Amino acid sequence: MKHLLFIILALSSIQLSAQQKQFSKDDNGKFIYYQVVDSQLVSKDTLLQRAKSFVNAAYKKSMTQETVTDSSILAKGTIVIDKTILVAGHPSGEVSYNFVFEVRNGKYRFWLTDLLFIPYQRDRYGNFVATTKIGVPLERTPGKLSAGAWKDILNSAYNKIEKFGDDFKKYLATNRVEKAKKKAETISTKKW
Repeated sequence: MKHLLFIILALSSIQLSAQQKQFSKDDNGKFIYYQVVDSQLVSKDTLLQRAKSFVNAAYKKSMTQETVTDSSILAKGTIVIDKTILVAGHPSGEVSYNFVFEVRNGKYRFWLTDLLFIPYQRDRYGNFVATTKIGVPLERTPGKLSAGAWKDILNSAYNKIEKFGDDFKKYLATNRVEKAKKKAETISTKKW
């Protein structure tokens, strides 16, 4: 009975460790999150317009558009990485990235690359701020002392970037029309 319990625990721990997802590497050895999506129902111009709207409206606080052509968009952005201990959590840093979107008739692709981690620390007012402006590439191998913390940062970064990719695909798949802002209606108290 003891041996059976030990075998079940060993198999479940192996199965849990195998489920952790990791970044792929590009030709230069850098981490990359790359997706190709088939989109036969939506035209090229519509996809490009929705991608511009995503960068400039939906993620305007964390992304800035760099260049736009007739079939691609290049932007830079950041994602905040959280550190959770039991119930309480706080930001441990941010990952800056380059976002590239290319579209053709019937399909599009996007990728996030040049991932740099910038650690946070508390300032004298209790706010979490960046310790430096120079980022550490996520590809670097950590030392023995910080290997566990670096693994947590990589897992959290992958989960956040995967969620970003899912949000982007959903945004391009749905028909969103930007609403025109209404003028503030003036109310007259003299006519009633």
